Amino acid sequence: MHILVLHRVPDSLIRYAENIDHDEHDVTYVGVPHRLVTTPQGVRARRIERPGTGETAAEVLAAIAGLPVPDRVLALSEYDLLAAARVREVLGLPGPYEAEVLPSRDKVAMKAAVARAGLAIPRYSPLTAALDDGAGSVPWAGETVLKPRAGASSEGVRTFPTVAQALDWSARHPADAVATEYEIEEFVAGPILHIDGLVADGDEVAILASRYVGTCLDYAAGRPLGSVQIDTTAANVEWTLRCLRAVGIATGPFHLEAIESAGGLVFLEVGARFGGADVVDTFELATGVRLPAAQLRLLVEGSDVRPAMRVPGPGERYAWFVWPGHTLGSTHCRISGEQPFRDHPLVWRWVQRGPDEPVRQDLSYADADLPLAGVLGPATLTELEDFLGALFETVHVEPPR
Repeated sequence: MHILVLHRVPDSLIRYAENIDHDEHDVTYVGVPHRLVTTPQGVRARRIERPGTGETAAEVLAAIAGLPVPDRVLALSEYDLLAAARVREVLGLPGPYEAEVLPSRDKVAMKAAVARAGLAIPRYSPLTAALDDGAGSVPWAGETVLKPRAGASSEGVRTFPTVAQALDWSARHPADAVATEYEIEEFVAGPILHIDGLVADGDEVAILASRYVGTCLDYAAGRPLGSVQIDTTAANVEWTLRCLRAVGIATGPFHLEAIESAGGLVFLEVGARFGGADVVDTFELATGVRLPAAQLRLLVEGSDVRPAMRVPGPGERYAWFVWPGHTLGSTHCRISGEQPFRDHPLVWRWVQRGPDEPVRQDLSYADADLPLAGVLGPATLTELEDFLGALFETVHVEPPR
């Protein structure tokens, strides 16, 4: 089989060589130069650079011109899902096309699809429509979230006390908000869950619920973020499957976020990919299922190749935490207050930048880029929440003096 991979996520996380037989299959990796160095080494494969300056699908198609037409097009990064769909559509290959992928990439399309399925969502509007019609056309008046329709990791997300203020800011910053296709939505209060897992032909394979400690929006603003695994109830599994059916995610991993409101779960957003930060490792520790590996096997070998999930007990929960570096205003950092925590028995992994090690300057959730990150467990939910609460209160990450 000829397999084309739109490569972005490092092999250290994906583990391509463990899950695709590179001797049996003809594998081609296409990516920008600094990404191609993170493809699997020591395997038979073709690696082709693309410039990274134009539209991804067009660059990929140009890169593989003259090669045998692939049988499969794989993309494991959220940022490449639409490009992979366009490549499939141009070449007439199996797999989701752009119209099928859009509801899991465009926040307006996905909310419309989930609402049609009868599930609760925040009220929302495409930004351009709200600007054209004015604040009076929007069916709420209070706290409002402005976000890119196809964004991720809370990049570019802003909150405002009122709809009018959100629209006023957008009108004054059209290059930031209008040209890049934003939406506005009603702010719904409550703790935020992320529900992660794997489905095959619409059936549950592995599903696990977690609750954020902090928020992704606060992380983008410079505060630490964590997550703890919670009970995955039958009701939440059924709700999750209804959301996935609504947006057309039938086979592969997913990362879904929801708000625990007083009236029940409110859909926030979903991606047809595995979660960031240390979601992959904590999911595997708790369930025995490594999401990228399972995704590759499903896509290459077919949906009958399904891993068996282990259901974690009350004392077998895991957590992760990350400290942002992109708001430090410095390429290096100084960390204090961490000593009582780093050798604690609950710590499964602790990753800390030394004073001479640079910190990545743009927003990232990857341990290798950050001042401080780690994984905790196994433990009970209460133990993990208490540890994260004390950690976030005690530890300080600052620019060097």
